[in-house]
Amino acid sequence: MKFPGSVLVSLVLFVSETLAALCLSAGYSDAGERMWQGLTVLFALIPCALVQLSLVFIHRDVSRDRPLVLLLHLLQLGPLVRCVEAFCIYFHAGRVEEPYVSITKKRQMPKDGYTEEIEREVGQAEGKLWAHRSAFSRTSVIQAFLGSAPQLTLQLYICILQQEITVARSISMVLSLLSIVYGALRCNILAIKIKYDDYDIRVKPAAYLCIFMWRSFEIATRVTVLVLFSTVLRVWIFLIVVLNFLVFCCYPWIHFWLSKSPFPENIEKELSRVGTTIVLCLLTFLYAGINMFCWSAVQVELSDPDLISKSQNWYQMTVYYIVRLIENAFLLLMWYIYRTDFYLYVCAPMLVLQLLISYCMGVFFMMVFYQFCHPCKKLFSSSVTEALLSCFKILYFVCQNHKSTVLTGKVAMKSPEDTEEAQDSSKTIDSQKRRIHQSVSSNA
Repeated sequence: MKFPGSVLVSLVLFVSETLAALCLSAGYSDAGERMWQGLTVLFALIPCALVQLSLVFIHRDVSRDRPLVLLLHLLQLGPLVRCVEAFCIYFHAGRVEEPYVSITKKRQMPKDGYTEEIEREVGQAEGKLWAHRSAFSRTSVIQAFLGSAPQLTLQLYICILQQEITVARSISMVLSLLSIVYGALRCNILAIKIKYDDYDIRVKPAAYLCIFMWRSFEIATRVTVLVLFSTVLRVWIFLIVVLNFLVFCCYPWIHFWLSKSPFPENIEKELSRVGTTIVLCLLTFLYAGINMFCWSAVQVELSDPDLISKSQNWYQMTVYYIVRLIENAFLLLMWYIYRTDFYLYVCAPMLVLQLLISYCMGVFFMMVFYQFCHPCKKLFSSSVTEALLSCFKILYFVCQNHKSTVLTGKVAMKSPEDTEEAQDSSKTIDSQKRRIHQSVSSNA
């Protein structure tokens, strides 16, 4: 049975980040900065409440007679209780023979074009432990993008305004960044396991390293760009954030409406139609929060029974990164144009160049992961390089068609006099060529 290390890491990040935020808010209270204190507490408590709700929903505690567990969830101690349960299951597994086991069938990764199907027994203890791992993976994503990402953005904004990085603030920002990167990493692994559920997936350390570097560069650059832009154009940043959220929130619903699929009813048997709608809205809100800061490896598809798209869409990923790069460059350009004397001692061109290079480094590690380190790369119908080459071919074809249409338009716009002059000039050139040829032949 696999050690529940992911459960422990999620709990440590959750507890440490919450405590750091509360200590930081106490420091703001002592300094009389009520607004920063309120926002810090808000970004710490909202994800805590959402984490408790998700754990209760996943483990179906409402339908079970467990009042003590529900009380601990109300006291914001749900992750601690779930972690203790997971480790109790892990250490007590194997001591007592289980009366019931289930048999699962998984296929291995194909070797030389062939794949084998393996059967293995899964006991009740291992099934419960798998449920705990799955629940903590989802709560890590919620904590990362609905709590840690706003918290990191807020604290970095305060650091720039006050021109001071305190110890408590730096610790809080480091923990928030680690939480976001870990949440994005869990999102990647979760997407792989959902898309390739029939296969026995083993993620190597090199893959974890590539995902960590990819997400670190991408998220750190995105947060820095948003904060720099918000320091010079405070009103316009709200428009940028709201527009991003609306686009990514509405996209799954528009795609679902165009597909004309029936309303999903199999999310939870005890939920009504209104409850199912609320759950789907929260899911799309989380999806928008992830795409606000980085690429969401899990693509929401409301028409699918699992609510997740299982196809690997390289073109959608390429369009996302191209548009995001253009947006980041535009925001940095606006910051460079409207920056005040506050940034007098900052080398603005060098900072812009460093941020753009950092974002490109994130894209580079992403390509390395999908090209060499992805655990299911043998199942891809096309690789990243082939997808990029096809995209460049399409762009080249579009540019060539545009040039040809421009040239034909220019030819069509020429007047008859211009065409007659062109014909006369061609005739004179031909006559000169004949004279030269005759003179050369006579000399010979």
